[in-house]
Amino acid sequence: MQNNVTVTLYFRKDDEKSATAKADLLSLKEKFPHRLVEVDVDSDPVLQKNFGDSAPVVEVGPYSLKYPFDKQKLGMTLGAASDRRGQLDRLGREDHHERLRRGQQVSASDRVMYWFSRHYLAFLNGFILLYFGLPILAPVFMKIGAPIPAAIVYTIYKPLCHQFGFRSFFLFGEQSYYPLAEADMSGVETFEQATGITGLADPTNVARFEAREYIGNDVVGYKIALCERDMAIYGAIFLFGILYAVSGRKLKPLHWALWIVIGMGPIGLDGFSQLFSQMDWAWLANILPYRESTPFLRALTGAIFGFATAWFAYPNMEESMAETRQFFIKKFAAIEQNKS
Repeated sequence: MQNNVTVTLYFRKDDEKSATAKADLLSLKEKFPHRLVEVDVDSDPVLQKNFGDSAPVVEVGPYSLKYPFDKQKLGMTLGAASDRRGQLDRLGREDHHERLRRGQQVSASDRVMYWFSRHYLAFLNGFILLYFGLPILAPVFMKIGAPIPAAIVYTIYKPLCHQFGFRSFFLFGEQSYYPLAEADMSGVETFEQATGITGLADPTNVARFEAREYIGNDVVGYKIALCERDMAIYGAIFLFGILYAVSGRKLKPLHWALWIVIGMGPIGLDGFSQLFSQMDWAWLANILPYRESTPFLRALTGAIFGFATAWFAYPNMEESMAETRQFFIKKFAAIEQNKS
């Protein structure tokens, strides 16, 4: 029988059970030739999570043994894996041999994928911070007298957001927001009063184009390049990303049903009730009176949606990335030990 089976032993240092499993594998090597790859489960958090409570663990081909197991069970597993490997070799399947070839080489893409699987959360947090942080720079640029970089930021985000001034936050002005009169917020100067732009209650009015292009001034302040709801969404995603990192990526994913109810429910109710109430449909007016949401509701529903979405997505993403990290840790260890 050829020496064509790779056995991976996930072990813990100074552990009697792991030492016994290694000794048993070495004693079976003459009867069942194999290459032993040893991986310390304490070398990576994902290995600790997957094998910390069950080490030692032996993997050979599609078979896996978690402690407790004895030498006899190891021999049966090695025999089954050797027979399976021999059958695949005799069949000469191209995909089988291609997998063997890739398993003996470390490519540049392997290193990139492994790096990303370890640092994806920092990458995502950095990207989200940049995405909702850059729009804040637009009013900062305007305030310091740099209209060109401000215009660049506004232009970049125009395809990504409606940028209506009456649904955006403002910095460096008398108020942080200027809602439409239809929002019915007492004690607040409306967007119409602050800018002189009227007719905005009609969603088909060309005045809304003016409200989109309106940036602000030294009195009113200057508009952030993302609307109130979007700022809340991405701010909440970033907040969850930080909390998830601090927790050691141990939070379980939010159930999809809760994501729909908690995450999508409030934002859908607020957004669609506003949208449909402003349609010029006589039959709907009696059922759904005209309404304009408030900055508070936009920010609240956006934050709930963003936080719930990240809670649903990030832990599921971590499961996938953990599998990728484990695969490459095993592959790199096998290649390194083969060299020595």
